[in-house]
Amino acid sequence: MTLSLIDTLLTRRQRLASLINFPAILWSGNSSPRNFPANVYRFRASSHFLYFAGLSLPNAVIRLEAGKLELFIDDPKPSSALWHGVTPTRDEIAVQIGASAAYPMSELASRVDGAATIAVQDAATWTAQTQLLDRMVLPQLPAQGIDLELAKAVIQLRLIHDEGALVELRSAAAVSVKAHTAGIKAVTTAKTEASVRAAMESVIIAHNCQTSYNSIVTVHGEVLHNEEYHHPIGAGDLLLADVGAESAGWAGDITRTFPVSGKFSSTQLDIYNVVLAAHDACIAAMHPGVEYADIHLLACKTIAEGLVDLGILRGKPEDLVEKDVHAVFFPHGIGHLLGLDVHDMEDLGDLAGYEEGRERSARFGLGYLRLSRPLRPGMLVTIEPGFYQVPAILNAVRSQYQYLIDWERLEQFADVRGIRIEDDVLVTQTGADVLTKALPATPPEIEELVGAG
Repeated sequence: MTLSLIDTLLTRRQRLASLINFPAILWSGNSSPRNFPANVYRFRASSHFLYFAGLSLPNAVIRLEAGKLELFIDDPKPSSALWHGVTPTRDEIAVQIGASAAYPMSELASRVDGAATIAVQDAATWTAQTQLLDRMVLPQLPAQGIDLELAKAVIQLRLIHDEGALVELRSAAAVSVKAHTAGIKAVTTAKTEASVRAAMESVIIAHNCQTSYNSIVTVHGEVLHNEEYHHPIGAGDLLLADVGAESAGWAGDITRTFPVSGKFSSTQLDIYNVVLAAHDACIAAMHPGVEYADIHLLACKTIAEGLVDLGILRGKPEDLVEKDVHAVFFPHGIGHLLGLDVHDMEDLGDLAGYEEGRERSARFGLGYLRLSRPLRPGMLVTIEPGFYQVPAILNAVRSQYQYLIDWERLEQFADVRGIRIEDDVLVTQTGADVLTKALPATPPEIEELVGAG
């Protein structure tokens, strides 16, 4: 760990101390077995732990108070060297992360009085949290008391990325761009979605990174989180790839949709340009003080305008958005926070995404909005408008929107199952910086990149 990173960690701890007047104890979590104890899923520490500790240490705890960090972790057993090689001792780790003291886990129980915490997702850890703190600490329950105060303080820090975070976020974005470039070039010779996924994830692995979420690489783009990769890909298909790299715990998140044949059909191109217009309009409108919800509504209006122009929707775009007709084809929000988590801090529910005093709407067109805050310099968000023909939604609203959707005209766009265009956008003092702008998004550029494969 570099000196500059230690300085970053020390600054984060001091900033937390300025926001709370009680100790905070954060658990890293445990690895989870896939089927038998020795065969575990890859471990990744809780993001709140990682933000202040800097290392993804399994079965570790940090205690933060007055800007100082105490580390609680057991030294590795002598036999672990056989299976895992020589690993750092507790005292060596303490030096690496700038801890003021280091103790075995057995001493943690004597240091928990009056401390706040944030629930970790794995059951073994939140059970330990509940037992040691003698109160319910569960991921599915809203935080209360000092736990709520701690959560709000951590949100305040993590919402605005410091320079140390931005270094890693730019790195994650750069690797994600390279992975998508490889995937787009591979599509012309690939037989299945899995082959394109392999081309993309091999780049991520080659950069000693891992994916920041389960990759979505599919010809069924209407399934928003499709994690099946067995479908064959054909010349007339669009392939939607939503893939991101994770660098030192920090996430990248990009989506591109491209024609397998190397050429968009006329109908695919029409819809793609509608989505791209929404994407570009949203990014152009971003600057400090703008409400993210207004960015979402701008995307909705732009998509509605485009679909009216194509003859798919009937009516005034503003009225169609008010009636949530656009959401038949664009049901999700325009994006989300991005940081240590790909949906940053969503383990805290809407506490991070929604400004205090705001609640999530029950409207069809707003219910999936993950972020409702004014933009501030240093916030990193995704912008990801889309168009999807989801049979279940179309069937459900056919009678309700019988005259607002030209169903016969819509049938002419049957070769468009799903299109999404997503980039990672940093709010700056004067506007926005697209961290993933090196990856092409216009139709001619996309077609040229497919052809280069």
